[in-house]
Amino acid sequence: MAALAKVVARQRAEMDRLRDQAATSAVLERAKGALMALSGCTPDAAGEDLLQRAKAGNRTLLEECWITLGSVVPPLPGAAPEPDHGVDLPGALLSAVPGPAGPRSPRPGAAEPVGWDAPDMDDGSSALGRLGRALVHVVTPHDLARCLLEELAADVDADALMLYRSLPAGGLELIGHAGLDDTVAVQWARVPPLSGITALEALRAREPLWLEDFATDRERYLLIGEPPERWLSRAWLPVSTGDGAEVCIGVLRTRGGPFTPRARQLLRAVARLCAGWLRSFGARPELSAGAAATAAQPVFDSLPGSAMLLTPLRGPSGEVEDYRIDAATAEAVDVVGRTGRQLLGRRILECFPSMADEAVWHGCLRTLSTGEPFGGEPFAYQEVVDGAAELSTYAVHSARLGGALVVTWVRHDSSDRQEQRLADVQRLGNLGWANWNLVTDEGSWSSQAFLVLNRDPTLGPVRLADLPELALPEDAPLLARAVRELARTGRQFDVPFRVRSGAEVRHLRMVAEVVTDTENRPVEVHGFVQDLTAQRSAELALVESEQAIVTQHGVLRAERTLAARLQHALLPLPTRPVGLAGLRVEVAYLPAQSGIHVGGDWFSAIELPDGDALFVVGDVAGHGMDAVATMAQLRFTAKGMVITGSSLTGALSRLNTLLLHSRDSHGTATMVLARYDPGERCLVWAQAGHPPPLLVRGGEVRFLDRPAGILLGACAAPDFEEARCVLEPGDRLLLYTDGLVELPSEGIDHGLGRLAAAVAAHHTDAPGSLVPLLTSVLEVERRDDVCVLDIRMPSEPE
Repeated sequence: MAALAKVVARQRAEMDRLRDQAATSAVLERAKGALMALSGCTPDAAGEDLLQRAKAGNRTLLEECWITLGSVVPPLPGAAPEPDHGVDLPGALLSAVPGPAGPRSPRPGAAEPVGWDAPDMDDGSSALGRLGRALVHVVTPHDLARCLLEELAADVDADALMLYRSLPAGGLELIGHAGLDDTVAVQWARVPPLSGITALEALRAREPLWLEDFATDRERYLLIGEPPERWLSRAWLPVSTGDGAEVCIGVLRTRGGPFTPRARQLLRAVARLCAGWLRSFGARPELSAGAAATAAQPVFDSLPGSAMLLTPLRGPSGEVEDYRIDAATAEAVDVVGRTGRQLLGRRILECFPSMADEAVWHGCLRTLSTGEPFGGEPFAYQEVVDGAAELSTYAVHSARLGGALVVTWVRHDSSDRQEQRLADVQRLGNLGWANWNLVTDEGSWSSQAFLVLNRDPTLGPVRLADLPELALPEDAPLLARAVRELARTGRQFDVPFRVRSGAEVRHLRMVAEVVTDTENRPVEVHGFVQDLTAQRSAELALVESEQAIVTQHGVLRAERTLAARLQHALLPLPTRPVGLAGLRVEVAYLPAQSGIHVGGDWFSAIELPDGDALFVVGDVAGHGMDAVATMAQLRFTAKGMVITGSSLTGALSRLNTLLLHSRDSHGTATMVLARYDPGERCLVWAQAGHPPPLLVRGGEVRFLDRPAGILLGACAAPDFEEARCVLEPGDRLLLYTDGLVELPSEGIDHGLGRLAAAVAAHHTDAPGSLVPLLTSVLEVERRDDVCVLDIRMPSEPE
């Protein structure tokens, strides 16, 4: 028995050796075939070329074969091509990964197959050699993941490995894993195309992504794993298997910290080796469109109704531009009358332009990407039945079948349409129907009636005689009397009542009528109940709003009357021009034409005890009683300060303090203070945020340069300055409030220019010319009060 066992063991070892040799020979032949297709060389020349490249790159021949099989596509960015070492390949398509530096020795106990020259390898770089041999026996992506984890565990401290493949719709699917719990693998089997997914980011950038600082990475990315703290460092390496990066290898480590340069170089080389296996043996099996249609059409021939199998047609950007009909049922018909197999191979937008509807189109795209079935809203479609046009209602439904869509058109019959319309009417009208059989004393309600009456459907309808019990106590007698009259005399009723729904009181309306038998006896009651809460609430709110408006309007009118009387008492207007210190002064005050509030514009023009003249124009912010009260306070205080010897700037500073610290003040105000000395004919003036005076001299119109000053009440320590202007005979000076130059539709500069042009056009020395001037300036409706002081220096002494 011992001798027999030894014989069996030798035979098994020989069979394993032969299988290894056959598998490795298959890889060699595939690599030689790739070189022959690229360069047109002979098989012997291709084999010699592979040997030379392996020696030049310090790799085993098997590694070079895998690299060659994976490099028939352009290399990924970041993988630096090594020198060609004198080997000339067409198009440089077979660029290889950098070879490990230094001598390498074979793993103890490992032997290369006969005829395979392997350079020496050290322990630090032997993973590539072992991986090249292990890939020969890899069959599935799961085998590949387990093989990679086994070979990389010691060299890069890998604890888990994941293989993701990109989906046509932009997401990812897990095709292989090792070192993961089954729960985590199931949770992350499908990854939608979200931002922040590291594997997707690596595929889009087509370069490796190294995650070496967990605290920072978890803020930036959506990390895979449950919990993600299990793996503190990760690497994601895209693998080019076709026209772009389609597979991403994820290496997960439980320890944190950066990957060493040697580990990064090794992982890049591993990705290049895996590209050969994925491209040659691990390609996704694709069913041709013709084969899919051939297999599906017999099934669709036996299906009832209207259904189609649609294959998406994508543009250069990858987006779905149209669908091709690969199978159709016999009842499927397009807009021009083609049916069944006549539709095969045609575009869906050609046969059904209505599919371009935004909701249907996006619903089908969502089904294609997520697998979630889509059901569209019903739509009307006119079709010809037995030679007559008939309007039918359809709904589109779609479901995913592999990479295609199964789309069906469901027709709603007349009873379905009527039921749907009745349900829509009840829902949109917020009402429900209710019937009672007076013979059996039973009732039947629609589902909407239970909702309106706030009754649990499991309790069933109430008897007609018990209907008033649902109303509020104060409304129950009216509803009970209407029900009794209905049952006794058959008189139809239309009664409003209220019910309580939690803390809310709802306003309802009940309409009912009696149905009699052949002997005119009442046998049934048909009615409906409607929720009018929203309408009633709107009516009550409207009434309250109207009452509040009327009340407020009266209050405002009374306030305006009182404020106007107070304003006239505090601010008397002269009826004719007055003479002050040798000057002729004319005053105009025009109230606002819009609004019902009185403004805070004011003026003063008095002669001081020393013979000088004081001119003041001001404007208090706001309207109404508060503005009038602040105006009176400022007017009398300003006159008193100047009369008692205060300078103009001193008076403005004190008035500013008064506004800041007075509880009765209205907030802010602007002002111009001017003092005229008749001996020197000098006007000294200061301003607090007010428009500048306008001077007319010799037919020329200009505004005086404003000295420093901001509006009163704006800050605690303002800076005010004075300016001087010597008046000449014939000069005219206008002091005014901002209502003269400010309009909502224009800027202040435009208003000042408009005033200057009007003054230049209406300049005259005749008294009474101020009102026509203001009329020409204020052509539109006045939204603010206007106060103007017209000061003239006579050409000759008066």
